[in-house]
Amino acid sequence: MNAFIPYGIYWSSPFAKWQGTLANLNALPLAAAVGKQALATRGYDLAAVDLAILGITNPQKGSFYGLPWVTGMMGIDRVAGPTVQQACATSVRALQMAAQEVACGTATSALLVMADRQSNGPVVYYPDSSGTGGYGITEHWVPDNMGHDPYAKNPMLQTGENVAARYGITTEEQHALKLHRYTQYQAALADDRAFQKRYMADVPITDSKFRKQTGTLSADEGIFPTTAEGLAKLKPVKEGGTVTFGGQTHPADGNAGAIVTTRERARAVATDPGIEVEILGFGMSRVEAGYMPMAPSPAAFNALRNAGLSIADVHAIKTHNPFAVNDIALARDTGFAWERMNNYGSSIIWGHPQAPTGMRAIIELIEELVLRGGGVGLFTGCAAGDTGYATVLRVTDTKTTSKA
Repeated sequence: MNAFIPYGIYWSSPFAKWQGTLANLNALPLAAAVGKQALATRGYDLAAVDLAILGITNPQKGSFYGLPWVTGMMGIDRVAGPTVQQACATSVRALQMAAQEVACGTATSALLVMADRQSNGPVVYYPDSSGTGGYGITEHWVPDNMGHDPYAKNPMLQTGENVAARYGITTEEQHALKLHRYTQYQAALADDRAFQKRYMADVPITDSKFRKQTGTLSADEGIFPTTAEGLAKLKPVKEGGTVTFGGQTHPADGNAGAIVTTRERARAVATDPGIEVEILGFGMSRVEAGYMPMAPSPAAFNALRNAGLSIADVHAIKTHNPFAVNDIALARDTGFAWERMNNYGSSIIWGHPQAPTGMRAIIELIEELVLRGGGVGLFTGCAAGDTGYATVLRVTDTKTTSKA
């Protein structure tokens, strides 16, 4: 595609738990502040940006102005671009748009900013003078949409149960996967969080008007300690079901971002010019209504086909896995053991702010491939509307290959 992510020119904030440290902070000024500082720390000149894409799924005050407001706050107020909302697939959709712009020559350095806040979601009132008594309709943006898909007519939880039934996945299997993911996350915390510090940016904590800094968030907040004994005590959320609170993720707040550019520019600005991160392809899918956790598999196969590769060519997989059943189904469909996926953690452990979730996973995928000396990585995940989105990357360590 001739689209590259400069090594190291990306970031993710820590993810904070629902109603936690970031709950009262508008996601857009927060993302602008974190992104501007992260890029400055990495020595990236924002003057090079000629396209920006904002991803956000939960409206914030002022988000009507979207991307132009964010770039203005970052000090690049002549940079325009779209605001993207595709639920949990927002990061991959934005990455594809940026890659296409760079590959087509309509942009040379695209800035991606993914921001969301699940906490304190808006309450929306839709006027309807023809309604009963002339009253309109009120929607609690986050819980109402998690609780009801207007097309499939089911809550998100039901999609997990549907796939568990289709694949014959037990509660015990889901808990085994969750415990393994928790253990993998501990590797990201080893040596004073050495893995996470490769990409994670601190978040300044302020009052809700961003006037006075009162602290700093430097690490994920709200990770649930997980043990086999603790998981065994949990009952399925739905009577007669299999999915417990332990077998799914939790809502969170946070942001993430990256630069997409040409090979030449990527080499020039990378924190290590000897490492190359090439975007190879994308794939999207939609499965039958009510079976959302099955969607990552066809999306992954589509991305691999578009990249001219097969699952046998993949060295590492990261997923957005709101349910444990996601990864079990993906493993059965691809033959790639779920125990090998999601080294260093995934969204089922560190939470799900929506738009930035996929971007953080892709960043961790890059860093995992760098640590192994290079290779092909696949990210795939599900999204609202029974859809899936995937991307394939190749990381090459030219220092290693030149010695081979």
